Amino acid sequence: MSFGRFFANIIYMEKENDKLEKIRHSLAHLMAMAITGKHPEVKLGIGPTIENGFYYDFDFSGLDHSPTEEKLPVLEGFMKELIAQDIKFEKEEISASKAREIFQDQPFKLELIDELEKSGEKISIYKSSGFIDLCAGPHIESSKEINLDAFKLTKVAGAYWKGGEKNKMLTRIYGVAFEGRKELDDYLKMVEEAEKRDHRKLGKELELFMISEEVGKGLPLWLPNGAFIRKKLEDYMYHKELENGYKYIYTPIIAHKKLYETSGHLAHYKEDMYSPLDIEGEEYYLKPMNCPHHHMIYKHGQKSYKDLPLRLSEFGLVHRFERSGVLTGLIRARAFTQNDSHIYCKKNQLKSELMEVLKLFKEVYADFNIVDFWYHLSLPDFKNEEKYGDIKDKKMWEESVEMAEQALKDFGVKYEKIEGEATFYGPKIDVQTKNALGKEDTIATVQVDFYSAKKFDLNFINEKGEKEHPVIIHRAIMGSFDRFFAFLTEKTGGNFPVWLSPVQVLILPVGEKFNDYGEKVLAELKSAGIRAELDEANETLGKKIRAGKTKKIPYLLVVGEKEKEAGTVAVNFRDKPEQETMSVGQFTKLVQKEIAEKK
Repeated sequence: MSFGRFFANIIYMEKENDKLEKIRHSLAHLMAMAITGKHPEVKLGIGPTIENGFYYDFDFSGLDHSPTEEKLPVLEGFMKELIAQDIKFEKEEISASKAREIFQDQPFKLELIDELEKSGEKISIYKSSGFIDLCAGPHIESSKEINLDAFKLTKVAGAYWKGGEKNKMLTRIYGVAFEGRKELDDYLKMVEEAEKRDHRKLGKELELFMISEEVGKGLPLWLPNGAFIRKKLEDYMYHKELENGYKYIYTPIIAHKKLYETSGHLAHYKEDMYSPLDIEGEEYYLKPMNCPHHHMIYKHGQKSYKDLPLRLSEFGLVHRFERSGVLTGLIRARAFTQNDSHIYCKKNQLKSELMEVLKLFKEVYADFNIVDFWYHLSLPDFKNEEKYGDIKDKKMWEESVEMAEQALKDFGVKYEKIEGEATFYGPKIDVQTKNALGKEDTIATVQVDFYSAKKFDLNFINEKGEKEHPVIIHRAIMGSFDRFFAFLTEKTGGNFPVWLSPVQVLILPVGEKFNDYGEKVLAELKSAGIRAELDEANETLGKKIRAGKTKKIPYLLVVGEKEKEAGTVAVNFRDKPEQETMSVGQFTKLVQKEIAEKK
């Protein structure tokens, strides 16, 4: 798709009767109007609406007044002055030559005009009290429709023109807007809470993981606390999958280019792969996916229908070339470990296997208190054939879509069809939930593949003694451990459930003379399988408690004279203000129960 078409269809997309969308779009124009009114030499990029708001891209090159976040209230003030003037938004369709004349000093607009002309799209402008912008709309009729107290400029960031990292870096100014002040205040409160829960922030505070420039962008280093939790997640999935008939394998992180030529990754996924390695004159690639390796393991030895379904699983480290502009801690990284499995089955086993996967999703997420989730059924876009491996085999695609949809229906879950989001080898079911910002996010996927078995010549001997291709299910319950860890960190705010917490109990003697009793309690807890530590620091009790709460340790046990004499502990709970006194035995049973119930 040309950028002109993208610009016309996405940037200018009108949502029927959506006044708020028009308000946000109009605010983007008013921001550009405010800036060019003060600095007419600024070059303009684009100003679309986004979820909850808008942005505009500017080129301040060679100028000494590039905005900072500290200056945004001033810019807001200029915008409010304009809004108060009851500015009209008037649309006019014009020729490409007329557009070039109007925007002769705006190189980015000229580039867009070329794109629009080439694609055959209509070219239109909006006039607003002397300010003219290249735009197809929609906009409100007048600035008086905007509530002065219901928008806010939020941040300044860098953004490559058209999203291309080889293009010029522009300054992007973001804003949010709503119809009323209450909606804005509610949103800002949610953002504030989300910022506290940001896994990157908590990753530093709780010493979970780090990113080192010396190691490289997007390449996380797991610190002991984070590594402990991750290992618990891996152990959990390992045993869960073994219970459900999965067999574990290991595969290398590089492979010969022939493997990815066969799989189709070099044809359909190359831009997300790293440059090849020259090994003895032959090309090897870092593994972007585990599936081709798993297919080769399936191919080892002739399979019979009696061997199916065969469920192979791996905690597979993969590397993908994510552009630096989209790297986001553990959520978008360049190296991550997938909870990856491939199920090889007969066609008449496909629906039942999909339903078993959906059942496993439900069981796993229940253990992590993830209850609000739903599904997307991602379908092919038959108008965009180059995206897919064998789009001409319509029957294969229709069958795979039908079976995936029937599995969802029979399992009784809500789902939404999304056209154009299928993988190059088949449709997929994505598991959707809301992150800490209330934004929809994908946490896992299951994909149907009728294609790869043909490419790799995978087969089994059926009941008639004939060779037959299996159907392949690609599935990742936790997606990647890295991404799931980030999601869990933000969902809990770093207050990990007791069974996952690296330190479950911290014992706090009120003075050095009670350290011996603290050690006795420590020994009892450890013998019961509880992860406990003793704080013997020569600090005040208040300081010790604050430090323990900062580390978000589930239980803080205060021990002093009274506790030593009675053989008790004073329990400070992470999630409630009241302190309770109980025997060590009672406390031990309490913690063991929470661990067993995964609380």
